Amino acid sequence: MNALAAIVEPSELVASIERARALLDAGDVEAALLLSTGVYEQAKAAGGYAQKVKVSRELVDKARVLQAEALKIESICYVAMADAVDAAQAKGELSRGGRPEKVHDADRFTLEEVGIDKRRLHEARGLRNAERKEPGFIDRVIEVRLSEGLEPSRASLKQAAGHAIGTKTATKGERGEDLYETPIEAMRTLLALESFSGTVLEPSVGRGAILRPLEAAGYDVRISDLVDRGVTTQHGECQGVGDFLASDLAPLWAVGPDIVTNPPYGVANAYIAHALKAHRPAKMAMLLNLNFMCGFDDPDRTFVMDLNPPSRVYVFTRRLPMMHRDGWCGNRASSQMNTAWFVWERNADGSYGGARGSFQTIRVDWEAYQDVAALAPGDGGFSAPIAFGGVDSRIKPEDDEGERQTPRKSLDERVEEEISRAIFWLKEMVPFDSGILRRGIGVRDSVAIALIDAMAANGLIEKDDDGLWMPTGEGVRLTATANAAEAVAAWRAGKAVAS
Repeated sequence: MNALAAIVEPSELVASIERARALLDAGDVEAALLLSTGVYEQAKAAGGYAQKVKVSRELVDKARVLQAEALKIESICYVAMADAVDAAQAKGELSRGGRPEKVHDADRFTLEEVGIDKRRLHEARGLRNAERKEPGFIDRVIEVRLSEGLEPSRASLKQAAGHAIGTKTATKGERGEDLYETPIEAMRTLLALESFSGTVLEPSVGRGAILRPLEAAGYDVRISDLVDRGVTTQHGECQGVGDFLASDLAPLWAVGPDIVTNPPYGVANAYIAHALKAHRPAKMAMLLNLNFMCGFDDPDRTFVMDLNPPSRVYVFTRRLPMMHRDGWCGNRASSQMNTAWFVWERNADGSYGGARGSFQTIRVDWEAYQDVAALAPGDGGFSAPIAFGGVDSRIKPEDDEGERQTPRKSLDERVEEEISRAIFWLKEMVPFDSGILRRGIGVRDSVAIALIDAMAANGLIEKDDDGLWMPTGEGVRLTATANAAEAVAAWRAGKAVAS
């Protein structure tokens, strides 16, 4: 039976799943396992093929639902077999080869007959133990994978069952909202090597592990998260609450604020793709598993690594201290995960990265950066990493401007760059001051004040009775301009007349 055809007309696979479920309910574990395993493989193959040939999302989702149902039955079968093997072992009914000579009268089977070897038995016991600890574990993990648009695979279930070991994935209930606080060592390294624009967006703020070092380095930070933890900036501004994947699209003409975050790994592909497509930051840094450089099946991964690749990837040669999940009360483990800062920079044509998916890979040891001053906030730029081999090339604060690859821009240049965004923002028709404008378009306060002065001098805004700024008739007219280029041209023409 052709796998894709089975998904287009899934009645046969659906019937197989129902037969497997009935057999399991009747206690025929072997037959249920064989049927569910067959459906799992067919549905997995169909889903993979559907993605590869770019058929409709509906077919991919259909394949994954069938794969999920088959995986549930297969997993329950393995749990039952783990119980049976352990019971037989306790009674001394296993052969020296590890096969049960006798399980319940109606369930005679050997490991060889059902295709379960020692490795699979070990995995089955892990699933069984996780299910005992948290009843419904298998169903929940699989359903979470489906809800996040991810494949419900054996590997993901195995990882979830092994969550107690360092970086292995916990259950959704235990993971909460995927909060793993970023080590300060990672932030010190990034800020010693990269400079961002004065205002930075942190859309997964958690409890502020990235926010606080950014603020200490002189950045204004706009914060949000899926969960309201009551986090505020140093200026007392409360975090936004919402799913970043559902955040609004920036206007096509706009370049969004720089982004620095440690995204939830369960949705990292979609998260980063959304950041590049919807927000189009001039610069973005994401702390990711080094394995993010690999993989090709997920279209979002292809988009962010091949079509719009990062400019630089800072690979930590020494593993970062363990990022334990929020609320972890177990043993403090050492990290088993290799990580890296992935840094995207927007090109003049709106693309990211180099030609043909190329980017620079830079090896760094975070220990070398713990006493290095952060680069000053500016308009991007990065510093050469510390060299070794007898040469003291450690970066010092006074060397900052000499090392910077991108020169700091003047306030007038920043106004010229941001004026189109400010003009289009006037469409909101909201009374504003410099703080409201700063948050609205993502610039530093000094730039917001300069933009207000420039628009007021050009007759685009005036103060209302409350002392706040509102667009004039000319300002409203200019916001209706068809595109950014025309708006800037009109702005410059008005500026020339005013002068």
